[in-house]
Amino acid sequence: MDLNYSAEHEAFRLQVRAFLDANLPPDLRRKVCGHLRLAKDDYVRWHRIVAAQGWAAPGWPVEHGGTGWNAVQRHIWDDECALAGAPQILPFGVNMVAPVIMAFGTDEQKARYLPRILHCEDWWCQGYSEPGAGSDLASLKTTAVRDGDEYVVNGQKTWTTLAQHADMIFCLVRTDPAARKQEGISFLLIDMKSPGITVRPIIMLDEEHEVNEVFFDNVRVPAANLVGKEHQGWTYAKYLLGHERTGIAAVGRSKRELRFLKELAMKQQQGGRPLLDDPQLAAKVAQVEIELMALEVTVLRTIAQEDKAPGPQASMLKVKGTEVQQLLTELMVEAAGPAALPFDTDYLEGRREHAAGGDNALSPALVADTAPLAAYYFNYRKTSIYGGSNEIQKTIIARMILGL
Repeated sequence: MDLNYSAEHEAFRLQVRAFLDANLPPDLRRKVCGHLRLAKDDYVRWHRIVAAQGWAAPGWPVEHGGTGWNAVQRHIWDDECALAGAPQILPFGVNMVAPVIMAFGTDEQKARYLPRILHCEDWWCQGYSEPGAGSDLASLKTTAVRDGDEYVVNGQKTWTTLAQHADMIFCLVRTDPAARKQEGISFLLIDMKSPGITVRPIIMLDEEHEVNEVFFDNVRVPAANLVGKEHQGWTYAKYLLGHERTGIAAVGRSKRELRFLKELAMKQQQGGRPLLDDPQLAAKVAQVEIELMALEVTVLRTIAQEDKAPGPQASMLKVKGTEVQQLLTELMVEAAGPAALPFDTDYLEGRREHAAGGDNALSPALVADTAPLAAYYFNYRKTSIYGGSNEIQKTIIARMILGL
């Protein structure tokens, strides 16, 4: 297997870079590279810029508005966007529910939802986890009872990312309480403006409103919003999770953060020398870089089999990708030292241009670099949990790859 990029792929990389140089707004680049918080308008603005180019859904078939790129081109696109500091095209619509609709939805569902996802006219969120059903997702208790041409939905979802902005939610619901727990689940598309839906914020340790509880109280959903067959939602959920876990690896984003870590460790001084000269820290940085390089090779080996749907290899990428991400945030805080302690919400939210606080001996540029790092570290504790906890992924690997 040749894992080197061809001349055609390198030419494509230059094309992507030229697009990013010409079209990525500097304020968005600054927010992403500086670990500042993005607003809904930031995500929507970038999505629509990319959609105008026809590149918002690289993995979609051309007939639905995709690019026709092969797996290597899609990897290059993701890599270059991350390295340039572009906001993420949120995955809930483009990379998660859309593949399920394409594979299992009706023609009417495809015609209605796919164009709106492509142009970011609908903001989607994911209704999977519940208070008693996280890693053991099949234990979910939210019910959908058929009543004529509608389902009546009751229950609760939690940790629902950015639901406060969402127009639509794709939900796993229990439609047959008597069946084995994996066999009585269905996949519903629900309008978030439906009467009976309540969104309650969960404010996290870093004081950010990123996740929510979503309550359903006799919410009526058209039966036409059922994807695929009733009681077969677990099959569709596994299909979706394969796409989600592959994306969580986020090699390009980790490469950008490794670059940031090295720059930070060069700015920080210890005994008149850059902190990166310290042998202990240098060894840790070298180790995470080696692990990241190995992860990228594994990603390339996986995408070389682009004719196959994501399998247990997606679990490998999810585990190692999130471990690398968490290690990078740990090393950033270690390199920043006490400078990572000040917490400036106004700066993180963009209400103040310059970071406040910190050691007066630090340069303003270094204060700006270090001000978001504690919040960034705390936020990334979640990556080994969402998309299926890493412990569950290791069980999948043991069973499906090692045959244990």
